[in-house]
Amino acid sequence: MASYLQTYDATPAAERWRLVRGWMHNEPWAFYAELRKDRPILVMPEVTLATRFDDCAEILRRHDVFSVALYKPKQGDYFMAQDDTAVHWREKSIMRAILDFEDIPAIRTFVASKAAELLASAGGSMEAVAGLTRAVPLALVQEWFGFEHVDPAKLCKWSYWSQIDTFWNQPFDAIAWSDPAKVIAEREAAGKEMVVYLIELVAIREGKLKLGLGGHDPVTRLLELSSSGAVKFDLRRVIENVAGLLIGAVETTSHAVVNALDFLISRPDDLAKARAAALGENTAAVDGYVFEAIRFRPAFPYFFRTCEEDAVLGRGEAYETAVPKGTTVLAVTQSGMFDPKAMSHPDEFDAGRGLGNQFHFGLGLHECLGRAIGRVMIPEIVAQSLRLSELTVGSVDRKGGPVPESWDWRWKN
Repeated sequence: MASYLQTYDATPAAERWRLVRGWMHNEPWAFYAELRKDRPILVMPEVTLATRFDDCAEILRRHDVFSVALYKPKQGDYFMAQDDTAVHWREKSIMRAILDFEDIPAIRTFVASKAAELLASAGGSMEAVAGLTRAVPLALVQEWFGFEHVDPAKLCKWSYWSQIDTFWNQPFDAIAWSDPAKVIAEREAAGKEMVVYLIELVAIREGKLKLGLGGHDPVTRLLELSSSGAVKFDLRRVIENVAGLLIGAVETTSHAVVNALDFLISRPDDLAKARAAALGENTAAVDGYVFEAIRFRPAFPYFFRTCEEDAVLGRGEAYETAVPKGTTVLAVTQSGMFDPKAMSHPDEFDAGRGLGNQFHFGLGLHECLGRAIGRVMIPEIVAQSLRLSELTVGSVDRKGGPVPESWDWRWKN
């Protein structure tokens, strides 16, 4: 039987990226193992893949060489679509301050309560994506972040299309979509609806502040900061960053929760141990099972960057590879987390492994803003689900797309 690379080399150049993409989605572990061993940097006209830990880390840390230029057509001048600029420096600092680290235990308590409430009221059956894995972060956005008086379905739509277009509808993704332009149109329409709502929300919050009725939610605190004139942060920037809170919170959380649970369910022994930890309220142990499951099946198997100058990956190694300016580079972090140079016994499932040398929330300048929140929200939703008695599930339905869209559950009520 031919190896992956033998099959790849025998395939016409124009068909190779489609072939590789299929392996990345359908049989990643064996494919990446072969790449790490025999061709750690895989060069194609459409993209260049980096599969070893050190190269993934270099791509994500070297924002001066490997930029997020592909975000800009989707996110405009939002700070996450910029690299080391004054706007990025200032606004990421503001948003980190607004998302108080001290609130993390209370956020975990809120998530636990909301997830338990949704499951208890479901009567022993649920479509879990809409009913739980999206519903809990949506509740956090509404009740904790301050998105009042809006249909959660609208919030979900706005978050969904922004995520889909930004992270799954890039030029190198064109082979996966029958109509990429339709995805862009959906994101633009959703964005316009969201901005109208956010303008109204900000106006209401400003009025409350003038009446002395301000709260402590992030929207209100951002308005207080903006009105103080202490930093360059006008109302347009407030609205843009409030939108980022919504967009970043929902779909990535849902995707990670589904992947973690689905993977654990495929491993009955580990599932039983994780469930025992959840029933025993051993949060540290549950977290270990969840994030080890996500190492095997991450929501984002790679991060994409644009090479801004001629560069080299694998410098000093036998596979040292020149990367020309303009190249789209994929740091295949799902592979990097299985590199034996960075991880002991990487092919083994080890719930006590810890989070060192892992890429769950990115790395470097563009590390996820909501890392601390995701670090508790994702495993807590899983923990509440693990407590269900005699849970049986169907197949995760992605409806032909990149993210979980539907998942039917039944359990003993």
